[in-house]
Amino acid sequence: MKNSSEKVGAPLPEGVYRAVKKDGTEYYRSSLTYKGKHISLGSFSTAKEAHKAYLQGKYLLSSDLGPEDYTSHGKKADGPLFFDKWVILVNFRDSGLYFKTPIVLGQRIFTYHLSPSDVLTFDFEDLFYYSQHTIMRRGGHLFVADYGSQISVPTRHGIKPYAVEGVDYRFVNGDPLDYRRENLEILNVYHGVRVVENGYMARIHVNGYLQIGIYPSALEAAIAYNKAVDILQKNGIEKEYLQNFLDISPRVYADIYASLPVSEKVEKTFGPI
Repeated sequence: MKNSSEKVGAPLPEGVYRAVKKDGTEYYRSSLTYKGKHISLGSFSTAKEAHKAYLQGKYLLSSDLGPEDYTSHGKKADGPLFFDKWVILVNFRDSGLYFKTPIVLGQRIFTYHLSPSDVLTFDFEDLFYYSQHTIMRRGGHLFVADYGSQISVPTRHGIKPYAVEGVDYRFVNGDPLDYRRENLEILNVYHGVRVVENGYMARIHVNGYLQIGIYPSALEAAIAYNKAVDILQKNGIEKEYLQNFLDISPRVYADIYASLPVSEKVEKTFGPI
């Protein structure tokens, strides 16, 4: 099906190319060349919109506009250029480096622009990864698609799944979008352990969270969690639990393991180990 708004055989404006979908519907691609690089600006339903994107892209590359100059309404009022392309062009113009994701290079850091108001900050060590992987948001969760799996951005930076901000980790400067290593402080490295007023609580999820006990140290709580996992699995619970790996000798581990009390609810419900 041809787009009725465009005359068949009519010459196309500069930077616009006609394309056809599998069902025969025509659409229009917009692109430009800058510093010797051919850059796609996106696909549009009409040649007019595609040309507007081309003109907008050319203007942006000759201006001093930045990511913050794109409106928060999703698209800039004077053109159809998509926000990610806007950021990509700004960075290429200013740094001379082209990335396929909306990254802007800074001094020893880079920013990843999800929207004009949502800007993530990372160390340069993460540049290669995020220049190859698009960050997406679903609800309040940030993730990337990697080899067919969804990888959480916080998990990739050392924050455990289901970790609680302020309990298991914190952002030193209070900015939850700043993922620089110096700004991430991991408060608890163990599975199933929470800091409480009178020590460290170990808990485990069965049909709901079940408290295993409260212990003087995080190490003891982590071993108690492992002990509860062993009890559950020995007594037929098929759920897979991540156990804690501790940097202590097997003998010390065994001594602590044997001495730790476990909640009667675990023992009575699932039997002793």
